[in-house]
Formats: sequence, structure tokens, C-alpha cells
Amino acid sequence: MDCCATQGLIPVETALETLLSQVSPVSKTHSLALADAIGFVLAEDIRSPINVPPFANSAMDGYAVRIADLEQSLTLPVAGKSFAGVPFEGEWQTQTTIRIMTGAKIPEGCDAVIMQELTAESDAGITFELNLADVKPQANIRPIGDDVSQGQTVLAKGHRLTPRDIPLIASLGINDIPVVNKPKVAFFSTGDELKPLGQPLEDGQIYDSNRYGIKVLIERFGCEAIDLGIIPDCPETLKEVFLKANKEADVVVTSGGVSVGEADYTKDILDELGQIGFWKLAIKPGKPFAFGQLPNSYFCGLPGNPVSAMLTMYVLVQPMLAKLAGHTKWEAPKSIPAKATSAFKKHPGRTDYQRGIYSINEQGQFEVSTTGNQGSGAFSSMSVANCFVVLERERGRVEAGETVNIELFNASLY
Repeated sequence: MDCCATQGLIPVETALETLLSQVSPVSKTHSLALADAIGFVLAEDIRSPINVPPFANSAMDGYAVRIADLEQSLTLPVAGKSFAGVPFEGEWQTQTTIRIMTGAKIPEGCDAVIMQELTAESDAGITFELNLADVKPQANIRPIGDDVSQGQTVLAKGHRLTPRDIPLIASLGINDIPVVNKPKVAFFSTGDELKPLGQPLEDGQIYDSNRYGIKVLIERFGCEAIDLGIIPDCPETLKEVFLKANKEADVVVTSGGVSVGEADYTKDILDELGQIGFWKLAIKPGKPFAFGQLPNSYFCGLPGNPVSAMLTMYVLVQPMLAKLAGHTKWEAPKSIPAKATSAFKKHPGRTDYQRGIYSINEQGQFEVSTTGNQGSGAFSSMSVANCFVVLERERGRVEAGETVNIELFNASLY
């Protein structure tokens, strides 16, 4: 590659740092029913109003005993039962045992639960077939607050709620959750060559695939997607749509129209409406990228090529939207060293995000191979990939056997 072609390119790390420095989190919050809160970011800490469990309970099916009673006899008559939701009531006489089920309340005075597998039933009662020395105080008893203590912070402000969090909050008896408003992201594709799905292609036309990928990513990133469709290369129409998007959304994302040589009026309109920087990034694929501010929203202009659009959404727009949503716990994908099992073509000058397929060998080491065609228009390789092979900016061709760094796709790409 001609070294002049890479001069003046902005490193992806610098672009991301600049982008994030200009974004402030959404400040509006509201209360939401727990059943509807999945994917929202917490506006406040969630503290437990109760102990979980709120009472000592049995960790298994068996028999509640007082160890002092077992020291007198290993055969005890049954005084009653304690089931989940139906605890034992009444006076528990000495030298007796209580049948108890998993999750049931521990009777007062009980200091151990013996699993039913260590017992035998007879006319005399329950015989405990064990060595008394092996019965430890509080055996098989879950104490009050064993899982969560009253007043404990179980989830911190800035955490995005996952399916794992919902039952945890439900166990605390909390129904209404304070959350940050989801950022609204308006998006559209530009270009006379784009055709909606379901219509026959005419000469020189292609289907608009980018908008579908962008919509899914916006929603996976925890934002509300506003689809404004395909906008033709018409300055009046384009300006009208930009004004509409700016009015309705916190962020405006476009696909196409940010490369050198593409419609100049796109740049003119954006310059008229706000402050937009047109960047040439040292990243492959996805060199052309635009970012800035419209009167009431942020703007991200993605390249038109399908893989380039998705990559820049993933690497640059995803962390921006996370910050905008107040998602302080968001983390970028971890870099993992892996052995290349195939060659990777590359020229120095740009950080290259190639599509790869990783596996773990018998020794527990990561290995990765190429998906093949790495062209920015070859989206089929994204479908079969499960990671990015991130090749350093000044690195050249990689041969099989060399070590490379990979980033496993996070949940937004699955």
C-alpha cells in the first residue's frame, strides 16, 4: 500500500476517545414495571428492602432435628411436617423430629436438617443411619439473609438489566424500577441505487441491507430505533429528513454519503445544520466516518459498504450509545491471543478488523482461521464469523502459526 494513502488517517483509538469526550449521558429517567425493564439502564442503585431468604429454611428434603435429641437416640417419632409455604405450627416436643421439605421454614429450636437419604422409616419413627459425629450444627440450613442482606446494594446505578437480573429483583419484592430513558436513534440509508426488499432490482440497483443490520444493533445496544427508510440523493428531501430526525431523536445515524466523491450536498447540509467532522480513519474496513452534533442530537455517518457500516457501528457507535444511555458498566470486548491456523492478508497502515472463526484446541488454546473473502461488501463472511481478528496498524501479512489478537463477538452480534 502506498504510504501516502495512509497519511493523515486517524487511529481508531483517537477517534473513539474524541467521540466519547463529546457525548453526555441522557438525563431523563422514569419508573418502569419490572416486567418491562429488561435492557434498560438503572437510574439508581437497587437496595434490598428485605433479607433473602426472609427466614431460615431447609436446603433439602429431610428431617429437622435437635442434635441434643439425637445424642439420646437415633430413632425419633415424627411430630409433624414443615412444607414450603406451610410451616410447622404448635409445640415441638423433645425427642421427636419434623418432616421438612426444601425451602420450608426451619422450626424453632432446630439446629440441623438430615437428608432423607440417611434415614429409614419404621413403626417406631425415623431412624437416622449416620455417625452422630458427622452431624454439624446448622447442617443443611440456609440462614436468614443467606443470599441477600437487607439494605445490601444488589445492582448499581448504570447497570443495564439482563434476564439474570429480573428474577433477582423480583425476589426482593420490588416491582417499580427507576431507569434511564432509552436514547432514541433515528437512522436511514441514502442513495438512488438502493431498493426496498420485496421489489425487483433494476439495472445498477442493490437491496438496502444496511438499514436492517443497523436497526438490530441499535436495539441490541439498548436504544429505541426510529427507521426513516431510504432517502434518495435529493438535497431538499435529505435536508427535510435530517430536520425530522434531529427533532425526534437523540442520535441520527446514516449509512452512505460520507465517502470522498459522494454527494457534496450531504456535507453541505450537515455543515449548515450543525458541526460535523468528516474523518478518514486508520481502520479497515470502514475508513470514511462522520461524527458531530446537529442542533438537538448527535450525528454518526457510517460508510455505505455493509461490513464497514456494521463494523463502525460495533467499534465506534456502540460505546458511544452505551455512554449516552448511562451504561457505566459497559466494557469493550476483551482482546485474546490466538494462534492463526491460516494466513491473513494485510498491508501496514490501518488497524484491520478481519472476520475470523475461533475454536479452542485440546490444549485449551485459542485458534483462529479466516472466513475467506474480507471485502467490505462481502457480508456473508460476517454471518459465519464468531470473532474479529484485530491486526495492528503497522502489521503486515500474517502467516499460519503466528499469534494474533481476537475479539469474540459480544451479545449484540448474536
